[in-house]
Amino acid sequence: MTYESKLMCGIILLTIPTIQFGGYFLLKVLSGKYEHASFTTFQKSMFRAGHAHAGVLVILSLVCELLIDNIISTNLLTWVMRASFPASALLISGGFFAGAAGNNITKPQKGIILLYVGVAVLAIGLIMTGVSLLTS
Repeated sequence: MTYESKLMCGIILLTIPTIQFGGYFLLKVLSGKYEHASFTTFQKSMFRAGHAHAGVLVILSLVCELLIDNIISTNLLTWVMRASFPASALLISGGFFAGAAGNNITKPQKGIILLYVGVAVLAIGLIMTGVSLLTS
């Protein structure tokens, strides 16, 4: 394991408590503990999706950090690949939450653009990493 992957994995692991807190919040919302906040069914669904995507993409980030160690590439391209995975986790899950922000929201808001940017960042990272692994 390289210094760079240790650094990135350490940073990524430190984000997991925020996902845990999000799960706690989601459990409270779905259990009706926030009666003063009237979340719509749409908002609850978006919160679930944001939380699930955060967890899955953080795990993918950790795995890809180790895969990137086996790539022969320029330092800049390697860092683009390393950063794309955790960045996509933040953008995609953030897009779900931002797209549902507000009172009595029943359709995606402007913040949903973060989700689409995150999907593009993830696709770029996946393609770069996959091609680099095949050609190294």
